[in-house]
Amino acid sequence: MKKSMLIGMMAVLALLLTACGGGSARDEIAGALGLDLSGCEVVSSWDDHGGFHGDGTTLIELECSGGGVLDQIREDSNWKALPLDRTAQALVYGVREESGTEETGIMVYQTGPYLTDEEGDLLVPEIREGWYRLIDRHAEAGETDLLDRSSLNFTLALYDTDTDTLYYFEMDT
Repeated sequence: MKKSMLIGMMAVLALLLTACGGGSARDEIAGALGLDLSGCEVVSSWDDHGGFHGDGTTLIELECSGGGVLDQIREDSNWKALPLDRTAQALVYGVREESGTEETGIMVYQTGPYLTDEEGDLLVPEIREGWYRLIDRHAEAGETDLLDRSSLNFTLALYDTDTDTLYYFEMDT
């Protein structure tokens, strides 16, 4: 009797957990960005969240050739046309800066990239034409520059108009 009760409870628990996580990655991204992504298909997905306090990075690549996503993006003032601003550039591709003179010595500073795989390779190819949206999810978002904080909690979306590809990132540190 105890064994069948245990199996029954496990089945109910499995159903409840499945119901709670029922939304697809595409639906979750659509909600986060306020876009209708019903015409998009997930091409690849990578997520290493699960560390201390759920830290990790998520990357989802969607192909959006038939959904009118570009029109939605152009109408949404939260999206910006490329080129990336300094913060987004540092997050995706890194920023190299130099200061000083030949007399005093030239110092080279590298910030980022932050969105890389385990080997340090970039997760996004270079995008020449497109749009981006950076959402700072840090609790004290207005207090300091995102790159100057000890922890990063942001969402970044990049839309490549040449390939109709949407790259969606979440980073939590």
